This record gives sequence, C-alpha cells and structure tokens, in this order.
Amino acid sequence: MSQGLVIDSSWTLFLDRDGVINQRIDNDYVLQQSDFLFCDGALKAIEICSNRFQYVFVVTNQQCIAKGLLKETELALIHEDMCAQIKSSGGKITKVYAAPELKNDPESTRKPAPFMALKAQAEYPGIDFSNSIMVGDTDSDIEFGQRLGMKTVLIESKEEINSTPDFRFASLYDFSIALI
Repeated sequence: MSQGLVIDSSWTLFLDRDGVINQRIDNDYVLQQSDFLFCDGALKAIEICSNRFQYVFVVTNQQCIAKGLLKETELALIHEDMCAQIKSSGGKITKVYAAPELKNDPESTRKPAPFMALKAQAEYPGIDFSNSIMVGDTDSDIEFGQRLGMKTVLIESKEEINSTPDFRFASLYDFSIALI
C-alpha cells in the first residue's frame, strides 16, 4: 500500500462481513445460506490477504439474532459455509466473531464497541492493534478500528459515512491488490 504503510506477516486483519465480504441486503438480513452472496472479487481478495496477514478475523454485528429472525446455530452454519468456501478458494478466516445484540442494548458487544477485537486478542495474544487493519463499510466499522488504534479502510458503498478512514477503496478486492 502506498502512503508509507508497510505490512508484514505479523499484522492482523479485521473484516466486516455484510457489504465487505458478502453483498449487503438492503433493509434485511442474511437469514440462510442462499442469501449469502460473495461480493465480486471477495474470495480472491481474502486469498491475497491470507498470504499477507498472520490473522484474518471477521467481526460482524448481527442483531437479527436478538430480533428472533435467526438462531445463533443457524448463523454459525452460514459462517461455516462462508469459511469453507473461502478455504476452498485458497483463503483463511482465523475466526468469526458476531455480536447478536440490538443496536441500543446497553450491554452490547456490537461495533463500534471494541469487545470483539479484545476477545480476539485474548484468544490470540500475538495481536497488536497498532499492527492491525479494520476493513468495513460503515461508521461503526471505522470507529471500531480507530478506538483500538488500528489503521482503517473504508469500502465505499451506499452507506452515509461521517468517519474519516485512513484509506478508501471501492472493494475488498481493490484493497487486496494494493497490498501486493
């Protein structure tokens, strides 16, 4: 990547899911495996990133659980299938973390709260947030990364953004190519 950012194999990558890895469903949720459609180039992008980063995590807000639209076991199956497809394409996801609470829940683990990253760091002590990148398409994704001292990458979408990320790309694939 340009602008003086040097990434080596000790770095960690955090990826948002909807709108970054898979196509976001406007005003709805991915509630079954057939709803989960990879964004163009996402599988190749994750393969490239898997070869550049020590860890690749998915951190995703999934309030569809708290709304009773999907069970945690069903979400786990969607994520297992996602990871299997990524693996068969040459990529890896170290682990998926999902926050199931409603947006306004005061005990929420949802982004922008740092809970999912702190949990990852507790489970994988090699994570250094100053050598980490958060890639997302919403303010909560960018704020999540900034709160932890990560570099932030915005994947441009229809979402209105008020945060200022370190980098902007049209897609996860474009971000991955910039790493080469």
